[in-house]
Amino acid sequence: MRKEEDGEESREQAVKRGGKQLRALHGVADLNNGAIGLYNMGLSCCLNSLLQVFFMNTHFTVILRRIRVPIGHAEQKKSVPYQMLLLLEQMQRSKQRAVYPQELAHCLTVHNLKLFVQYDAAQLFLSLWNLIKNQITDWELADRLTRLYTIRVQEYLICEKCSFETTRESNMLTLPLPMFNSSSQRLKTLVGSALQQYAEDSLHCFFQPEQLTDNNMCLCEQCERKTSCLQGMRLTCLPQTLTLHLKRFYFKKSTWTQKISYSLPFSQSLDFNQILTQEQCHPDAKEKADWQYDLFAVVAHSGLASCGHYCAYIRSLTDCRWYCFNDSSVCQVSWDDVKSTYGNSRFHWGETAYLLVYMRKNPQ
Repeated sequence: MRKEEDGEESREQAVKRGGKQLRALHGVADLNNGAIGLYNMGLSCCLNSLLQVFFMNTHFTVILRRIRVPIGHAEQKKSVPYQMLLLLEQMQRSKQRAVYPQELAHCLTVHNLKLFVQYDAAQLFLSLWNLIKNQITDWELADRLTRLYTIRVQEYLICEKCSFETTRESNMLTLPLPMFNSSSQRLKTLVGSALQQYAEDSLHCFFQPEQLTDNNMCLCEQCERKTSCLQGMRLTCLPQTLTLHLKRFYFKKSTWTQKISYSLPFSQSLDFNQILTQEQCHPDAKEKADWQYDLFAVVAHSGLASCGHYCAYIRSLTDCRWYCFNDSSVCQVSWDDVKSTYGNSRFHWGETAYLLVYMRKNPQ
């Protein structure tokens, strides 16, 4: 057998060691003995909150446990999914209230996600998810991860003169929901009622088509000239894990970022069959029948846009109780505690929900 060079282990040893590590994993942290927190390693509250949301999602951890172990010490150090797997194992084995995610943090710095940087949770989620997917070498697992999180939509453009329509299929990882409508009026709820005719409904507002006129007119292939058009999108497929992004941060006066703190209530369950009109979704009958969701997690932000803190409220899929993951501190909370993240315009430093993660009621 060829001798190992530079202290690196052989392929056989790496696979064997990795197999032992994989077999040691049995699911999420045992909440009966106390969930495990993550120490803050320097403005890492955003990362810690997102990691806890990933790890508490058993649909995600099933995929994570089946990844192929990278060959060689250097490749293992650079693999985000592998380092997440080792961190999950460390959390499950730990008898302490929290662990340090230093190996994963070091791995992320290799991929330009530095420590001591204040991140936006929506942007960091996209960066982290793409790193995980792109580094999973098993295409079947990568496809499962894609289907677990990816929202499929159909973008459309309709000529208002001749009704000619062009469409394009595209994918999204989050639905970026507005806090104001097209008339700059405040939206007052995530999901409106039929009595309100969805006038104050953020989800419905997101799918409202935009009228393109004057300088924004588009070329109609059938009219063969620029015409006024309606531009919008329809839902075609929703994933098992649905992430909604409340756009609470906006740019004001060029580079100055301001936070929108006012209240936007959200419900514990969503039924997209009742929320959207027929014009706003275009699935087949079987797909749409499963568009019922329960709230799984809330990533909340407190403080100002320039100086803030993240924590995560997560409903355990094993005991159905809510927990607050605040770096190294983890405690059981009530639904009233979760509702406190609706927001309040009088308390700019208070907690406000930023990412809402819903889980499909009937897994396919």
